[in-house]
Amino acid sequence: MSSQYVLDGKKPVLCEDLGTWAKWFETVNRQVAQEERDGVRVSTVFLGLDHRFSGDGPPILFETMIFGGRHDQDQDRYSTWEEAEAGHAAMCKRAFSSPQNKLTGVLRKLVRRLRGI
Repeated sequence: MSSQYVLDGKKPVLCEDLGTWAKWFETVNRQVAQEERDGVRVSTVFLGLDHRFSGDGPPILFETMIFGGRHDQDQDRYSTWEEAEAGHAAMCKRAFSSPQNKLTGVLRKLVRRLRGI
């Protein structure tokens, strides 16, 4: 069974033809959302392939991941665009509310200021 999907707007659609899927995948912007603060980035993307490798349920097609900071490499996956948007917001809250990340941001600003003196 085929496990590759394309987006029709924000709706994932099963794509039976691998060649069609590959051409679409090469050219489309799969970014749902991305935010960066103080050297920490949260990115949410459409994966294009079903990442539900076992069990029953809807396909897992979206992923949010944190890069940097205390929660580096934390990730969550979702089935719909709407779930991915909500998950992105929750992951941003996790990534950017960390006291360590706030301290890192303050230190970076201080270093920039000192270099300017």
